[in-house]
Amino acid sequence: MLQAAGTNIARSMVAGRIDEEYQQLKAHTHQRVVDKLDEDGVEVAKSNRAHVNEAITRAVHQHIAERRTPLSTQDLNQLVRDMIDEVTGFGPLEPMLRDDRINDVLVNGPENVFVEISGVLQRAQARFVDDAHVIRVIRRILSPLGRRLDEASPMVDARLPDGSRVNAIIPPLALDGPSISIRKFNRHHLNAEDLIRSGAMTENCLQVLIDAVQSRRNILVSGGTGTGKTTMLNLISQYIARNQRILTIEDSAELTLNHPHVVRLETRPANAEGKGCVTARELVINSLRMRPDRIILGEVRSNEIIELLQAMNTGHEGSMSTIHANGTRDALVRIETLLAVSGYEASEQAIGRLISSALDMIIQLVRLPDGRRQVSEVVALKSSESGEYHMEYLYRSSDEVGP
Repeated sequence: MLQAAGTNIARSMVAGRIDEEYQQLKAHTHQRVVDKLDEDGVEVAKSNRAHVNEAITRAVHQHIAERRTPLSTQDLNQLVRDMIDEVTGFGPLEPMLRDDRINDVLVNGPENVFVEISGVLQRAQARFVDDAHVIRVIRRILSPLGRRLDEASPMVDARLPDGSRVNAIIPPLALDGPSISIRKFNRHHLNAEDLIRSGAMTENCLQVLIDAVQSRRNILVSGGTGTGKTTMLNLISQYIARNQRILTIEDSAELTLNHPHVVRLETRPANAEGKGCVTARELVINSLRMRPDRIILGEVRSNEIIELLQAMNTGHEGSMSTIHANGTRDALVRIETLLAVSGYEASEQAIGRLISSALDMIIQLVRLPDGRRQVSEVVALKSSESGEYHMEYLYRSSDEVGP
């Protein structure tokens, strides 16, 4: 047994040494390829993709021949693919971004990369050369967006060209090296049949939601991280009448509503001088002057809740939003808390009346231990003179129904 354990350790050490050597080879080759492209006048951003790939392939073969590095045909082809990803894309992230099975990509420093597949986190084979390599990829993501990442601004939200959401944070805030969190944009938007087939909801639940949307009920989608709140908004929005004007407001545009008349608004963070910030609350206020039939706020996080509830109460029926909460009652408590910390001065009774008169329905989403997402309950809110909530359960999943 001890001999077997020693053999495994030895293999691990050999594999680690080979991987380290390959990473160093990639670093040297990348620099040589970049220099060669500059010498040949190949502009990556402006040249034809096939021409750039061919130039990179030639540069890699030439560099390996000059170094006389012994590489198999398979390893050489892999190095070429890695260099193409490095020069024209987002380096080690590219294969994971192309894999439709992967929902999330999480980089915890250069050597620890994880992916989520079907709701389960697992370690990926990919790795970066060092911290500088991770930061270089982050800055390549930010470059077209005009965002910056440095010690003065060490964390940033952004999105990839395909709509995938990106958060990045670097030292000194990230203690173990630069961190990247990518929530991939799903090109295949789940429809009602997909959710029913997967067990996320029943036909009865779908009919309840369709009736609520078509009768212009104000809806709040509640759930934890990764429960599918944005997916649910995309789904139910397709039942909005085609002659209605929709305004969407998001921090990072993710909603892709299947509707002919949508105006998309996005918040803006402050610039390097701390100016130019446009908040969700300001966009909600401005949206009221844009003649919306419905307002869809991507997520309630702060004082925009005040304007949203007032909009729901003043002629914008059928508006929708999402909120992070683990249950319907938790969602209501969170709204009360947001109102309080945002400076909304009113008695508990008045706050209760405002919420219950503005919100008509809460859709609660959960994520099961096996990674599946599910509509756990749909609750209708009824207002009362006392300001207390009367909750009527319109739907409850079999997993949520008690004895």
